[in-house]
Amino acid sequence: MRAPGFWFQDPGLASHLLAPASLVWRLGAGARAILTKPEQSSVPVICVGNLTVGGAGKTPTTAAIAARLSAEGHQVAIVSRGYGGRVKGPYLVNPARDKAVDVGDEPLLLAQTATVWVARDRAAGARAAAHEGAELILLDDGFQNPGIVKEASILVVDAEQGFGNGQVMPAGPLREPMMQGIARADLVLLIGSPDQQTRAAARWPSLGSAIRASLEPIQTGMDLDGQPVVAFAGIGRPEKFFETLRGLKAKLIATHSFPDHHVYGERVLARMQREAAQAGAMLVTTEKDAIKLPERYRREVLALPVRLELEDWSLIDSLIARLLGQKHRSGTASLA
Repeated sequence: MRAPGFWFQDPGLASHLLAPASLVWRLGAGARAILTKPEQSSVPVICVGNLTVGGAGKTPTTAAIAARLSAEGHQVAIVSRGYGGRVKGPYLVNPARDKAVDVGDEPLLLAQTATVWVARDRAAGARAAAHEGAELILLDDGFQNPGIVKEASILVVDAEQGFGNGQVMPAGPLREPMMQGIARADLVLLIGSPDQQTRAAARWPSLGSAIRASLEPIQTGMDLDGQPVVAFAGIGRPEKFFETLRGLKAKLIATHSFPDHHVYGERVLARMQREAAQAGAMLVTTEKDAIKLPERYRREVLALPVRLELEDWSLIDSLIARLLGQKHRSGTASLA
């Protein structure tokens, strides 16, 4: 779905009219939390989640933490719901064989960095990952999922859009009340440019102590400065991708926005390919979108990857070291 424009404006008539439905949403979520007994994993679980509907940067954050842990020699596994895929799981993703239509686009992308399990039942996914030797589990999304105990939660916030109008769905973009969610988080990660971060912290003072981060494009060897480009994206906020291209000084001939997790049909791809060819332009998309394209289009479309860059990793490093230390002490005690 595309987020309604009024979600990111001061609360108006539409938000007020939908307030009763928001109350129903909150009551349903509260009842689910009360009636669900969370399962304790045998290894630490860190949730990377957010409070709003749409892309805040959870997947790049999960990938960055997984890569950092793997580089330090830790056996880390990612558990994802596999949104958009058909597999219910628990299922170990094989990036060389699996397709996005089966396991979802985000798990397929994350599997290029670490071991990924797709599981609609997050607790079952965690059990499978632990059984196969994971010493720490990263839960990609699931901050509002009550089915599994999280030893820690990292809340990701988009600095440009923040919490929108501050209302809970469907009156606004929030999955739960803002302060309630922030209070449950161990760390908050604010992703955006320095100016966006400053404005977000001024509007929402609770973000003042958040870890600052940005999503930076990785140069692919193709200089986009002055390059004519037809760009398309099916992510939470396609405009963020188009702004990245403008920042690289690409000459955007046309931009095409699609809903998050969009599956591209041959007709749409052929039309955009013709449009680019007629303009003498390059067809460019995100990594997440490229991984869903038919093989022949992947050779014709440039995928622009982005990576999370943190000002300071120390708080996340300390959090992980504490959890792994607790696991080690617990294991030693049980052997004694």
